[in-house]
Amino acid sequence: MKVTAVMLSTLLAPTAAWSSAASLTSRRVGRFAMASTVSGLNFETEVSGEVGTESYRLNFKSGGKQISPWHDLPLGGEGGVYNMLTEIPKYSKAKMEVATKEASNPIAQDIKKGKLRDYHGPIFWNYGCLPQTWEDPNEEHPELKVNGDDDPIDVVEIGSAALDSGSVTPVKALGVIAMIDDGELDWKVIAINTADPLASQYNDIDDVPAAVKDGVREWFRWYKTPDDKPLNGFGFDEKFLNKAETAKVIEETHQAWKNLKSGAAEKGKLWTE
Repeated sequence: MKVTAVMLSTLLAPTAAWSSAASLTSRRVGRFAMASTVSGLNFETEVSGEVGTESYRLNFKSGGKQISPWHDLPLGGEGGVYNMLTEIPKYSKAKMEVATKEASNPIAQDIKKGKLRDYHGPIFWNYGCLPQTWEDPNEEHPELKVNGDDDPIDVVEIGSAALDSGSVTPVKALGVIAMIDDGELDWKVIAINTADPLASQYNDIDDVPAAVKDGVREWFRWYKTPDDKPLNGFGFDEKFLNKAETAKVIEETHQAWKNLKSGAAEKGKLWTE
C-alpha cells in the first residue's frame, strides 16, 4: 500500500502527551539580515535570491566577509552543550540544508531531479546540524558496516519553540539514533534548546518521553515512502544511544571533519576552503 502525504502526516503527528501545539503554522522567510554572536564569533545572516526558487541562499558573514556556517561556526561541546545550526524550522516543509559543495556553504533548498525538494508533510521538530562535524563516506562503521553519508551530523531539536533557519542555538545533546538511509549511516542527534522550559528535566535520553522518541524514529522511518522509496532502517536494534555514547559519536564526526579540513580525508566535491 502506498502511503500518501496525508496518511503520513496523520500517522506521525505529535500527540497531546508531548506537544502543546494546537495547530500547524507556516513560516515565511523574508529578505532580512540577522546579527548573532556565538562563542565570541560575531556573524550575520543575509538572504540573496528569491524564496521558493533555486536562487535562494541564506549567507553567513563576519567582519564584512563571507564565512561558512559548516566550517567557521564553533561546535561547542562543553558540558554536553553544542551549537546547533537550524536549517529547517519545526512545522515547515521546505528541505533547507547547508550546501556542502557550494562556496562558503550557504543554506539553500535541496534539489532532486531538477525540482526543489519539500517534505510531504511538516517536520514536527527543529532540524539542523552541528558545525565542524562530518560523517565520512570513506570510513565504514565497525559494527554497522556502512559508511557515512558525507554530511555534517544531523540534530533533531525537540523543544517547544520554532527556531529560525540560520539561527545558532545552544542545545543539550541527549541521545542519538543510527539511521541507515539508502545504505549510508545518517546519525540523528536528539537535543533540546538549553532555554526550553523542559531543558532542566531532560538530561539524558531516558528522560525523554517514549512518545517523543517513537515519533522521531517513525517520522524518519517513513518520510520518504510517498516517493515510493523504501523504509529507512536503524542500527543498534533501533534504540537511541545515551548521552555518553552521543558525545562519542559527535567527537568521532568532529575528528572526521578535522581530517577533512587537513586533507587527511578525501573530500570529493565538498567545499572546504
